[in-house]
Amino acid sequence: MAIAYPHFFGSEKAKNLKPSLMVTPTPSPVILSQDELKKIAAYKAVEFVESGMVLGLGTGSTAKHAIDRIAELLRIGKLKNIIGIPTSSITHEQAVSLGIPLSDLNAHPILDLAIDGADEVDPQMNLVKGRGGSLLREKMVEGASKKFIVIVDESKLVSHLGGTGLAMPVEIVPFCWEFTLRRLEMLFIEAGCVGKLRVVRESSEPYVTDNGNYIIDLYFKSDMGDLKEASDAILRLAGVVEHGMFLDMATTVIVAGKLGVFVTNK
Repeated sequence: MAIAYPHFFGSEKAKNLKPSLMVTPTPSPVILSQDELKKIAAYKAVEFVESGMVLGLGTGSTAKHAIDRIAELLRIGKLKNIIGIPTSSITHEQAVSLGIPLSDLNAHPILDLAIDGADEVDPQMNLVKGRGGSLLREKMVEGASKKFIVIVDESKLVSHLGGTGLAMPVEIVPFCWEFTLRRLEMLFIEAGCVGKLRVVRESSEPYVTDNGNYIIDLYFKSDMGDLKEASDAILRLAGVVEHGMFLDMATTVIVAGKLGVFVTNK
């Protein structure tokens, strides 16, 4: 269930927000679509981008708006000397089509800033990502960034990760994937965990990531417990490549909703 967001991250954090980073809500009779809210959050995030930065370019419908905006600012000369590090082949294609100069982590192991969306955000600014299938490269790029700005609409706020009842993705090697799926389910048997192999809707063939791997989507009936312990347990399983919990990685969360835009810094 989504949570009302003005005080979502806790009263102490709200008190510590810099006034310049918190947009005062201005109630409006205009009802914005979810995509319009995503665009508002994305454009706000791009305000943090400065000329000369190396940027992590996220993947997904929200990050797409940010990339469009960065390209627009480059075209009109308000941004210069930007280098983008894409987190997926889809983002790579978008950035190339828009003329954004690109590189990779080999050439730029430390990034100034990464901007990306999230599937879930909890009150501690932990995330679930990867429902778009790019979690491994996203985690590599965003983990190498000095700052990581997460952009979401208010529907992505949850009381605990897995709280939407939607997928928590785990990227695995294809070899004996059913064996790995069963082991993942057993880790969280008390949380009523059910795992499903992600498939391509049109063909029912396994979905294959940019890295040639499969994805197991985990669904929880109740809280999975301590997130750090859950993370460590998943990563200890041979056959697991990475999971979609992004713990203690976000430095800023921008939330757009009917009450306005709120920016929270860690």
